[in-house]
Amino acid sequence: MLDNILILIVSGLFSGLLAGILGIGGGTVLVPLLVSLNYTPLQAVATSSLAIVITSLSGSIQNWRMGYLNWRQVLLLGIPAIITAQLGVKVANYLPDYILLTAFGTFLIFNIFLGNLRRQLIAKNSDLSLSNFSVKMAGLLTGAMGGFLAGLFGIGGGVIMVPLQMLLLKTTIKVAIQTSLGVIVITSISSTIGHAFSGNVLFTVGIILGLGGLVGAQISTRFLPRLPDKVVSFCFYGMLGILAVYIFIKAWMSYQ
Repeated sequence: MLDNILILIVSGLFSGLLAGILGIGGGTVLVPLLVSLNYTPLQAVATSSLAIVITSLSGSIQNWRMGYLNWRQVLLLGIPAIITAQLGVKVANYLPDYILLTAFGTFLIFNIFLGNLRRQLIAKNSDLSLSNFSVKMAGLLTGAMGGFLAGLFGIGGGVIMVPLQMLLLKTTIKVAIQTSLGVIVITSISSTIGHAFSGNVLFTVGIILGLGGLVGAQISTRFLPRLPDKVVSFCFYGMLGILAVYIFIKAWMSYQ
C-alpha cells in the first residue's frame, strides 16, 4: 500500500475536484482506480464510500458558506437514502465481482440516457410541471435510488441524483450538483457504516483518498459557479462514457 500512497493522494485530489464540479462524490473515479490497484470490487466500493464521506462533507460545507446549498432539499432526498443505502450494501455482499462491475458500467450508460432525455424534453418544450405532492414524491424516489446505488456501487449516488433532479424536479444542472453533493454526505455515511460492519472497508486507504478529496472539493466548489452549464454537462456525461468503457473491460477480465 505504501507504494501507492502518492497515487492515492493524487486520485483523491482529482475525485474531490470532480465532486465539487459534477456533484458525484468521486466514487465513479475511485472505484475503478482501486480495482486497477488490485483491490477487490467489494473493497473498492466500501473504501470509496469512506473517502466520499470526507470529500462530500468538505464540498458541502463550502457550498453552504457560499449560500448555494438548500438543506431542505438535501434532507428530502437524504432521509430515504439512509435506509436504501443499507439495502445496497446487503446486495453488494452477495454479487460476484463481474456482475457488480457489469451492473456499474450499465448504470453509467443509463445516466447518459437520462441526461439526453432531459435535453429532448426541453427542446420539445414539454410540460414537466409537477404538483407539490408529486415533487415531494419525486424527491423521495430520487433519494431512495441514490442511496441504494451508494451502498451497491460505493459512488455516493450523485450520478443518478443529478440527472433525476434535472428530469423530475426541473432543477438546473448546477443546483442539482450542489444538492447532490449535500445528499452524498448522508448516503456515504450510511453506506460506509454498513460496509464497515461487514469488514469491507480499508480505513487507511479510504482516509488517504478522502484527505486528497477534501482539498480538491474546496477548489472545485469555488470554481463551479463560474462555469457555463454546457461545459459542466459535457464534462459530466463525457466522464460517464469513458468510465463505463473501462468498467466493462474490467468486468470482462474478472469474468475470464
